[in-house]
Amino acid sequence: MISIAIPKRYRPAAIVGLTAAVASGCLLAPSAHADAGGAPRKADHRSLAAFARIADDVLSRRTQALVEDRAGRGGPDAGAGTTRMSGRLRTDEDAALRSLRARKSRLAQLGEAYTKADTRVVVDSATLTGNTATVQVTASSTLTYKNVRGDGPKTTASSTRHELKLAGTKDGGWQLTKITARDQGPVAVDEPSVARTKTVDDDGNQYPDGTPASTKYPSTPMPSGKTGGTYGYSAMAQYAEKYWRSYNPAYRKFNGSGGDCTNFVSQALKAGGWKPVPGSAYDYRNWWYESAGQSTSWVGVNEWAWFTLSNRRAPNLASAYQMDVGDVLQVDFDKDGSKDHTMLVTYRDRQGMPYLTYHDTDTYRRSLASLVASYPNARYFAYRT
Repeated sequence: MISIAIPKRYRPAAIVGLTAAVASGCLLAPSAHADAGGAPRKADHRSLAAFARIADDVLSRRTQALVEDRAGRGGPDAGAGTTRMSGRLRTDEDAALRSLRARKSRLAQLGEAYTKADTRVVVDSATLTGNTATVQVTASSTLTYKNVRGDGPKTTASSTRHELKLAGTKDGGWQLTKITARDQGPVAVDEPSVARTKTVDDDGNQYPDGTPASTKYPSTPMPSGKTGGTYGYSAMAQYAEKYWRSYNPAYRKFNGSGGDCTNFVSQALKAGGWKPVPGSAYDYRNWWYESAGQSTSWVGVNEWAWFTLSNRRAPNLASAYQMDVGDVLQVDFDKDGSKDHTMLVTYRDRQGMPYLTYHDTDTYRRSLASLVASYPNARYFAYRT
């Protein structure tokens, strides 16, 4: 894998310089845009650097749209950047920035704001076919919370994957034609809300689906006490925060087969003392993981909820804001009766804000307010473990 990372301290000048170079066609070798046909080939080093800077320009502007208005990048008049884009993509990207600024307003209503953003882009692979390029990148973003509330975390972070499509221009430059998120989970706070996760059939009648939680803020006081008594809630949080981006090699990954979110939460719960329940892998009343397989409740969003409620492992809370460290949040994004995503609370500040860590999209300490601002019409299920 060829990786090109751009140090943040060099970015403003590098991006401006790259834009001018791409526009004039002087950055890339004449051979970079060969005939329209031909077999796929790997991009050379200079092309990789160009693709990294183009991705950085676009994705950094998205993150910056969530930061307090200021002169320059991220201000209310900031457009989709100086990267050359197709007309349709520029329209879409301008709409994406407007939606992110609207999210920033919703966050402000929930008492959350950011003062600084840092986005770093790595090119994972790039293939040239004739006059077009397909580029896979990973963007790591860190947002600094404004006015940290008491013992609240200073930052939140996420790692997202994107695929870029580019077309060569007559002057030797590149035009970005498409950018697509490749993660299966909920969009990161700095991504437009367009992705939908894969769901499973569930008619809402056969299984213990649970009771949705309120997301009204502020909420009623948090109930005291935990259900298990002997569970290690700090161990759950420590496990999740250790492996949120660097996956534990002792477990299989399910990113390409429905998503890794519930597998990740099951690992954390086991680390905190949840005991396996052996039996048929397809009976949701069982919960286990072995080297040769696992129960559907270990990896399935709905199946995990059915197991949890039928075994009285974790009852539903009336409000999502009542969650504490070690509690679990699930979301039905489109309210179709099938839950789509599972997350773990790994931190809660003294003001009562829960912070979630999860896989797909790999995310560290994202506030509940941020999630609700991104998906205000979703249905949420909160579990007291």
